Amino acid sequence: MRNSVGIFALLIATTLAAMDTAQASAPNHLGGQSSVYLARAAGQPVDWYPWGAKAFQRAKELDRPILLEVGAVWCPWCGLMDRDTYTNPETAEYVNQHFVAVKVDFDASPKLVAQLQRAQAVLNLPAGLPLTSFITPDGKLYFGAGYLPSEGKGGKQSFKDAAEQALKEYANKQQINDESFQLEVAK
Repeated sequence: MRNSVGIFALLIATTLAAMDTAQASAPNHLGGQSSVYLARAAGQPVDWYPWGAKAFQRAKELDRPILLEVGAVWCPWCGLMDRDTYTNPETAEYVNQHFVAVKVDFDASPKLVAQLQRAQAVLNLPAGLPLTSFITPDGKLYFGAGYLPSEGKGGKQSFKDAAEQALKEYANKQQINDESFQLEVAK
């Protein structure tokens, strides 16, 4: 019995140490998040931020648009996009060079998600999950999509094609001011 308790304690200590190491070596800002969906993305090569003022400040400093990805652990297309698109090293490098990436858990942020879905619907953009939105550093949603594979297939636009379109639109600030939806941003 004493041996079993000792082995169990060692197992728990090893597991906790491994979790701490994984969070410490996470390549992005999602380590330590209580959301399972966000914590699952902590090891992805995309430099994800959680929704908050820090991400918007970083986007302003770099003058880059925000790539906002909303998903859920129960959403199969969200999991597929994570595996197919955001774990792809070339895609991650592209995202990290051109965007400030923000990931949101659908279930943990219902008010924000409702606002995003309403905005995408008003702009005649897909509003299901995953919800892929492109936002200015001051909170104007100007482009969006749903599931985007790393490679275009079956008539579906690739992530990179959509991201390049979003970057072109971001360069045209006047059009964004005229044809966008102002979100309530994190302060």
